Amino acid sequence: MHRVEETVKCRECPLQDCPGLRGHEPDEIAYLEKFKIGETRLARGERVIEQGERGHGIFTLIEGLLIRFRSLEDGRRQIVNFMFPGDLVGLQGAFDDPATHSVEALLPSRLCVFNRARFHTLVSDRPQLGFDLTWLAAKEETALEEHIVALGRRSAKERVCYLAVWLLHRASATGMAEGGNRLKVTITQAQIADMLGLSLVHTNRTVKALERAGLVCWSQREIAVPDMIKASEFASFEPHSKAPRPFI
Repeated sequence: MHRVEETVKCRECPLQDCPGLRGHEPDEIAYLEKFKIGETRLARGERVIEQGERGHGIFTLIEGLLIRFRSLEDGRRQIVNFMFPGDLVGLQGAFDDPATHSVEALLPSRLCVFNRARFHTLVSDRPQLGFDLTWLAAKEETALEEHIVALGRRSAKERVCYLAVWLLHRASATGMAEGGNRLKVTITQAQIADMLGLSLVHTNRTVKALERAGLVCWSQREIAVPDMIKASEFASFEPHSKAPRPFI
């Protein structure tokens, strides 16, 4: 069960000034302040959604980094996506379906908590916000398509390079990336393997090969892509949209 804590007013939300996100108009902010019921914080490794459970809330990630993953009966897991500030978490909960995945914090994270019971009124009262929700769901589907292509058609080096470039692209858009195309986050080689369908040994060899080629430097606490153009060309990465992303 998530802990609902005191909340920062929507008009003071740090996402309003995020370069890769589209801020809300004053009337939308006033509406969302009524829809929002609080905030919750997660430590690294803590989960906000547990696979198979019902009744989760709907959240927007304000700060931090999350992973979405599916667990198999034998304990293996498949990471299906990484979630950055502005991303919507728990949309399935709006329809009262059991969660088909878990969501866990990779970094200490803070999330807005929205009233799940009133979710349908947001769509009917504010069609533009409803459209934004549809847009976010469509972009999530596009990201999943890219991950499927990576698993099925890219070489191991292309998969790892694509993941690194995609992570840096999302981090840059949300103000998390540092100079020199660096993202300070602990993503282990085991987690890379869980995302890309590689063995741990193959992942280790691939990471080292990309570093020797000057494409990706993936250390224990940081991802760096020295030349984004070169790495993007190698991985056939092309952003689908450069427009600011909406958020709720």
